[in-house]
Amino acid sequence: MIRHDYAFPLRVDAGAGQVARAAYPAHVDQLLRQLLLTSPGERVNLPLFGCGLRRLVFAPQSAALVATVRLQVQQAISTWLADQVQLDEVTVLSGADPGSGLDEGALLVTVFYTLVETRTPVTLAVEVR
Repeated sequence: MIRHDYAFPLRVDAGAGQVARAAYPAHVDQLLRQLLLTSPGERVNLPLFGCGLRRLVFAPQSAALVATVRLQVQQAISTWLADQVQLDEVTVLSGADPGSGLDEGALLVTVFYTLVETRTPVTLAVEVR
């Protein structure tokens, strides 16, 4: 059985005339992006939901910032998506790192995870400016 979930953002598929759907791996990818890019307090009914990466972009670039981002991402995923993904590793690069190829003030968060239902390893990279 192939699993399909609602696509994000919610939209109508013009060809089918129904709500657009996404395959399971794409749906989990969308969930992770929502989690990482949502700031706590942004959702009325889930005030603790989110990771708050965007507000950390303005923090001074340092090793402490990289460690903080890594910890926040790990905690957010284990709190909100532990039933969907098994977190393998989180890496963070900041624009202050020499040779990172990022603009100063940017963060590149790479999440290595395994889908719980299919046991498929996946990598998600999100750049935040």
